[in-house]
Amino acid sequence: MSLVGSYVALSKPLAAAFPVLLLAWLRFGIAALAMPHWLRRPADEPPMTRRTRGLVFLESFLGNFLFSICMLFGVSLTSAVSAGVIMASIPAVVAIASWLFLGERITRRIAAAIACAALGIGLLALTPHHGGTGGGAADRSAPWLGNLLVFCAVLCEAAYAVIGKSLTGRLGPKRISSLINLWGFTLSTPFGIWFALRFDFAGVSTGLWLLLVLYALAASIWTVWLWMTGLRSVPASQAGVFTVMLPVSAALVGVLVLGEPLSATQIVAFGMALVGVVLATWPSRRAPTLPAV
Repeated sequence: MSLVGSYVALSKPLAAAFPVLLLAWLRFGIAALAMPHWLRRPADEPPMTRRTRGLVFLESFLGNFLFSICMLFGVSLTSAVSAGVIMASIPAVVAIASWLFLGERITRRIAAAIACAALGIGLLALTPHHGGTGGGAADRSAPWLGNLLVFCAVLCEAAYAVIGKSLTGRLGPKRISSLINLWGFTLSTPFGIWFALRFDFAGVSTGLWLLLVLYALAASIWTVWLWMTGLRSVPASQAGVFTVMLPVSAALVGVLVLGEPLSATQIVAFGMALVGVVLATWPSRRAPTLPAV
């Protein structure tokens, strides 16, 4: 989640240089070239059922394709710090979705962690947005639309967590990563080709190309593999609390790299988010084991 937040913030200069749909297509294409061997089904993995194929498609469509489109368009219209404000609601949305669709119980500590995240977003909402050097004119033209798109990305991320939990019981993390990336590439290809035929690739600097490769590898390979591997042994509602690291890292990159301002209120809000992570992951007390008779 920390890597996701970092590349979300760093995608601002990429979204300014490339059309968003072309950027998404290039991301999926670069990642597809890097992990074709992950597509091979392991010998100990059963063939996919129709339900599993449907879940793989939904995981890619909602958590990969739509998330990328909404997030890239959103961060191009608002600041990374503002995006962090909205993304702090992800833990609550994931916990509610896992309760509704997976039947997972929300414990008191998880509820307290969600409350910390909600308090954090409330504190951030009280902080006026002054913009920054990384936002550009787009930040001031339609920030409400950018914020709305980022919230749509929040819903997509919640679906990604819940569906991913179901998939980890059927497929391995590497295979899930490669399959949903391939679907993302397929879905974005018509748009990507249309924009590629009209885009001046020669005008893109070497630094941006390197940033694009890093973004593709982080977004489609490293973060997906880490997330799916973790979900194999962590409930989705608990894993959702870790998504607070997404807005924290996004805002920190926005401040340290993109030059956006960070107020004392925002610092307190991020502190609350970290308290939520501690509450969610602190080892629970186990009942003492009685000696055998």
